[in-house]
This record gives sequence, C-alpha cells and structure tokens, in this order.
Amino acid sequence: MTNDVEKRWHDPAAVRAAVTFVVAVLAVAGAAFFVTVTWHSRVAGILVPGVLFAGGIGAFVKTYRVWRAEGVWPIWQAAGWILLMLSLFCLGVPVAVW
Repeated sequence: MTNDVEKRWHDPAAVRAAVTFVVAVLAVAGAAFFVTVTWHSRVAGILVPGVLFAGGIGAFVKTYRVWRAEGVWPIWQAAGWILLMLSLFCLGVPVAVW
C-alpha cells in the first residue's frame, strides 16, 4: 500500500487517459469557440467556459473514483485543476461576442 505523501506515483496509462480527456474537452471547447467567433452566438460563447467547467468537474469525479480504488489519483486532480483554471480564463468569451 502506498501512502499519499510518498512520491512513487507512476502510471503511464493513467497519464495517457487524463491527457486524452483534457485534449477532448479542449477540442469541444475549441469547437464552441469557433462557432462563437463565426456566428457571433452568445449561446455558443457560454458553452466555452461551461464545457471546460463540466470537464473539470468530470475530472474531479474521476479523481475520487481512482482514489477510492487506491490508484494514482493526482494525475486526474491535476487535469481537473487545469480545466477549471481554463474555464475561469474563458469566462470573458460570452461578453466578447457583443
């Protein structure tokens, strides 16, 4: 059993899964941003931070599930924080549509 404060976290499959998840969420948010810029749609503008926020919450749910299974959970926690910070950064997108 590994203690949470130990630094023996090494799981390349979990890293690939988390990176794939983040890239997929960024692709959906990028598509919403493209629609926002093309159509000047405020609804699509609201989707950009919304998709990133939902992806961050989804990553935190996965963090909890991996933690309960005694897996390498900090990878998913980092993915969640990255997506939540990007959602805060993109909060100005709907306002920029006007």
